[in-house]
Parts: sequence; structure tokens; C-alpha cells
Amino acid sequence: MLKDPFNRSINYLRISITEECNLRCIYCMPRSESGAGHYLEQEEILQICRLLVKLGISKIRLTGGEPLLRKDLQKIIEGLKEIPGIEEVYLTTNALLLKDYIKEALPSALPNGINISIDALSDTVFKRIKGIENNAPKEILSIIDNLLDKNISVKINCVPLESYNEEEIIPITYIAKDKNVHVRFIELMPLGSAADYEHIKGEKTAAIIEKKFGALLPCPSPMDKNSGPAVYYSLESFKGKIGFINPLSHAFCGSCNRLRLNSRGILRACLSSEAELDIITMLRNKKAETDINNAVRAFVNKKPALHTFLKEKHKNGMYKIGG
Repeated sequence: MLKDPFNRSINYLRISITEECNLRCIYCMPRSESGAGHYLEQEEILQICRLLVKLGISKIRLTGGEPLLRKDLQKIIEGLKEIPGIEEVYLTTNALLLKDYIKEALPSALPNGINISIDALSDTVFKRIKGIENNAPKEILSIIDNLLDKNISVKINCVPLESYNEEEIIPITYIAKDKNVHVRFIELMPLGSAADYEHIKGEKTAAIIEKKFGALLPCPSPMDKNSGPAVYYSLESFKGKIGFINPLSHAFCGSCNRLRLNSRGILRACLSSEAELDIITMLRNKKAETDINNAVRAFVNKKPALHTFLKEKHKNGMYKIGG
């Protein structure tokens, strides 16, 4: 088992399988930027995971950019599920390509759960934040029931931005009323272009929700092993739960259990740390497994205790690190 200097067990790997995206969210990849196509090969992703699983990684999340842009995503998920020791494989997506994927994918290529990023249900606000104009929000909502029918857990991620989508908080909360879907509101972190925008604190978002729906009732325990850093609440007559991920106002670094692998094959131990381990170059240079394991352990041993989001801005946008 991987342990960092603060005795945190590291068992969760988030893998950005591409920097490219079919949206241009203002707080992630603005119009002036584009993700590079420096992909890890499918087998390289699986090779890295085989090594890290032996060190204690048991949960994988595939992110981007937009992971559904990878034509070999089915084979990647299938390959990950075949690795002994990997217990769960999850996917984070903007869902624009999800309908076709779910229709075509074999059961072996379906993730255990899917997180869908939705910052607005209004087409106008969606375009303002996401950079495209179509009926995307309605298309995204239409697929949720299909996912639930396939026993795939669904979580909605919304990033409230001051002066942008505050009025969308209530409509997005409604998603959890009639569906067994967990809706989470995430405080914006100052990564790349996100530093130019003002986040809405989790407490303010909660107050907006309570004014409309009544008291948020704390859940006695996480709903499943995929709860992550979210703190969940129930609302009367709601089938789903409401979660808050508040890295700025209530940092959860003390329970961090993750590493990140970006699309260039570089490991990072913390979103706010510039420290990196070039694991793919070691693999391509045929380094011995023992040497790679030692390098990973030494890298994890330097994992910082806390993020630095309240002290400084960070140059790399989320799409370059892995959302």
C-alpha cells in the first residue's frame, strides 16, 4: 500500500486520457487555448495501471479534456477492468458524446459510475460558460434514465460562478428530486483561466437551495465508495442527494487518497503542486519495475499536506492536469 508522509493511504488514480475537448469552458479551456493531442497509447495506460495497482491503487477514474473523444475508450475501460486489483472504473464527462457511447458499448466497456459536468440547464447560460450553442442540456438530461437503467451510478457536477450561473443552482438541484442522482456543487479552484473568475462559496449555494427546498439534512454516512470528498445531504421528498465539494472554504486535504496521471504520462500528487514524476519515460526506456516502484514511492513520499489555492494562482488549467 502506498502511504504518504501524513499516513494517507493512496489508492485512487485519476487518468486524463486526452487534453482535447469539444467544449471551451471559460474556467477550464478558454477559446484562446486548445488541448494538445499528446496521448498515451492504450497499452501504455494499462501498463502504468498494472504497475500502480501492485502498489495499492484500486480505483481508477478516466477524465480529460473529454475522454469520450478517445476512439479506443471502450478498449481502455475493458482493459482496466481485466487488471486484477482494480475494483472500480469511473468516468467523468461533459456527456455530449455519451448517448452514442452507451448505445454501442458492450457491458464490459461500461464504467461503474459516471460523473456528468453540467453548469447550466438554460441554453443561453450554457453557451456563455461552455462556448457552444445547441440543446445540449436537454440531450444530457435525456440520457440519465438510460444510465440508471443499466445500473450505472450517476453524479452531476456543477461549478457555480459568481455573475454567471447562480440562477442555475435551483434548476440543477431539481435533477435530484425525481431521479436517484447525486448533484454536487463544486467550489471553483484557481487553476489556469479559472483564476480570472469568482467562485461561489458552498455555504452560499447551500443557502440558496435551503431557501427553496427547506433544510439540508446531513447524511449519516457516504452513499457508496465513490463519494470522494463530497459532503452529502438529503432533502425532503428527493430521491437523490445533494453534495458539496468545498476545497477552498473547507479543504479536505487530510483525507486525500489520490494521484493524477496526465495525458502526457506525468504523475502528479496534488492539483496545486508543480511536482511531477515522468513515469512514461521510465517505461519507454525499459526501466526495471523495481526502479519505477521506488521512484513512485519516493514521489508519493513528497506529497504535500495541503493545497495552496488560497495563497497563489496556478498556471495550468484543469484540462492539462485531469479534471
